[in-house]
Amino acid sequence: MSKQDFLLEIGVEELPARFVTSSIAQLQEKMEKWLADERLDYENIQAFATPRRLAILIEGLADSQPDIEEEAKGPAKKIALDEDGNWSKAAQGFARGQGVTTDQLFFKEVKGVEYVYANRFIAGKETRDLLPALKELILSLHFPKNMRWGSHELRFARPIQWLIALYGTEVIPFEITGIETGTTTYGHRFLGKKIELKTPKEYEQALLAEYVISRPEERKQAIRSQLEEMAAEKNWVIPIDEDLLEEVHHLVEYPTALSGSFDKEFLALPKEVLITSMREHQRYFPVENQQGELLPYFVTVRNGDHKHLDNVARGNEKVLRARLADADFFYQEDQKVKIEDALKRLENIVYHEELGSIGDKVRRIQESADKLLAALEADSRTAEVTRRTAEICKFDLVTQMVYEFPELQGRMGEVYAELAGEQKEVAKAINEHYQPRFAGDASPATLAGAVVSIADKLDTIVTCFAIGLIPTGSQDPYALRRQAAGVVQMVTDHQLEVELEDLIEIALAVAEEQKLLKRPRQELKEELVQFFALRVKAALQEKAVSYDVIDAVLAERIGHIPTLINKALLIGEKHDQPDFKKVVEALSRITNIAKKASGTGEINEEKFEKKEENELYSSYLTVKDGVPQALAEGKVEQAYQLLADCEPVIHRYFDHIMVMADDEALKANRLAQMHAFAEVIRSFAHFQALVL
Repeated sequence: MSKQDFLLEIGVEELPARFVTSSIAQLQEKMEKWLADERLDYENIQAFATPRRLAILIEGLADSQPDIEEEAKGPAKKIALDEDGNWSKAAQGFARGQGVTTDQLFFKEVKGVEYVYANRFIAGKETRDLLPALKELILSLHFPKNMRWGSHELRFARPIQWLIALYGTEVIPFEITGIETGTTTYGHRFLGKKIELKTPKEYEQALLAEYVISRPEERKQAIRSQLEEMAAEKNWVIPIDEDLLEEVHHLVEYPTALSGSFDKEFLALPKEVLITSMREHQRYFPVENQQGELLPYFVTVRNGDHKHLDNVARGNEKVLRARLADADFFYQEDQKVKIEDALKRLENIVYHEELGSIGDKVRRIQESADKLLAALEADSRTAEVTRRTAEICKFDLVTQMVYEFPELQGRMGEVYAELAGEQKEVAKAINEHYQPRFAGDASPATLAGAVVSIADKLDTIVTCFAIGLIPTGSQDPYALRRQAAGVVQMVTDHQLEVELEDLIEIALAVAEEQKLLKRPRQELKEELVQFFALRVKAALQEKAVSYDVIDAVLAERIGHIPTLINKALLIGEKHDQPDFKKVVEALSRITNIAKKASGTGEINEEKFEKKEENELYSSYLTVKDGVPQALAEGKVEQAYQLLADCEPVIHRYFDHIMVMADDEALKANRLAQMHAFAEVIRSFAHFQALVL
């Protein structure tokens, strides 16, 4: 069996940068699956992508499928033969389906039953005959957004300009929207020229000769290296935003970094404004000195070579000057608006048609924050800062700067609040109340920021659930999962002494006061608890807690999240210790038999017949008050030890006592004791869920 290389390239008009990574990953995944489905062997597969092309190079692709010889199993012998011993219609149909005659059928015994079999031979098809099917693979690609062009019905990310399907030196023929496959590709739009490929192996070097770096990782590294060299040469610090780098390297085919400058007067603007203007509008990298102070320079990446860089820099400087002038105008104008006037304007901005204005949301945040402060028994200073923060936390949404740069919400609130004379703690908490903004982001540093953030995020989650805007599958347009994860993170990071169910109750009560609940409150609460339980589960998984431990601690109410996490971590530490297995077995014996109790019942000590019953009851009295007290104080190890100390007593009890006695009164009393003890055990964890 001989082998040849195969190249598939889809040439398109410039793809949006955010499409490229996912598109080439999708193309490679589909290609690998197709090769597996078609049983085609190959040595290696490589992916290439630029804004103008998606390509796959398969090295050492076999020239045909391998032949297949296999036994095919048919119906049982009693079905395959009729009463006279002749082949039945079922057997004849089986033979036709396998491409053999009935004379070629034979019987084999499987687990005491004879079945009819046939040896099936499938000749492998030639690869060149299979490759035209890749047209359908291309057409199956999906993108965040599609477009149509000309009179064609095809919907694709961008118009297809050329196609290559080259197997060895042979073109595999097919066409899409009138574009036929060939051997022609194209270099850099301005610096390169048309390229005629003779073999797939030439692809990468032929493009490089025409100013196209076809490997995305090489373009990214080239940009990174150029930025580092420039920083070293000029004694700058160029912070590399990885998201910006990801975008920029998909905007160019031949990257060349260059620097420019802007007027020093613009440095009077907040640092975040300058960086956002450069990053969001122009895709520029900011420049800092060694102390982290912003300098009046920027770095951009050109799609081209090193010629005439001065002209390119001047053009970029001119554009940036206009952007920064706009930002400066917004900054000056925003300061003319008083905070109280900005708050009034929030009443005219619709938050959601069923949930009122942003002003309504702010009032819900205030009420929830007040209730949370009471639950936390916060000191008067914290309460003062928190209440003012909750009152004005959204005022910057009506500023021109935030309208232009929505990602600056909160940060501009902090800046403008300080300029307006608000306390620094309040200003800082305004910015913090949006945290954590994304997975991996930090929690608010201040308690005021955390309380307002929790109130805000809980309000969003609860009111969305209240009107039926519940995440389904991968759809979560209001980012409720992320916000719930943020609540879990903040409660954990700040070790807030409040139970999750109580937090949900606070937000539900406030939403109910505004008549926003469209369904029964208890039904909503149960759904919300389950929703948050999944976020807690995710937090535990991030800490490498095993699935059975997660099931054990989440089986009851969630309660105090930090304590629940500590319980999971403790059980995880003890999971594989020999003594732990004995403890789990003992505690599980009680919780398992307690399921047979028909009700709570009263424990009557006078009905105890043996000393083991008194011993167990004494242990129960110890843990009944001790375990809840230890958990309330966050002393998880102490609570566990109280239960673990009961292990020998429990085993002695079951060695000498028959719980399910014939005497109904005796049985009921023993089950009542089991039920009461099981309640205490389950308050720590459902130990029977553990897999040891």
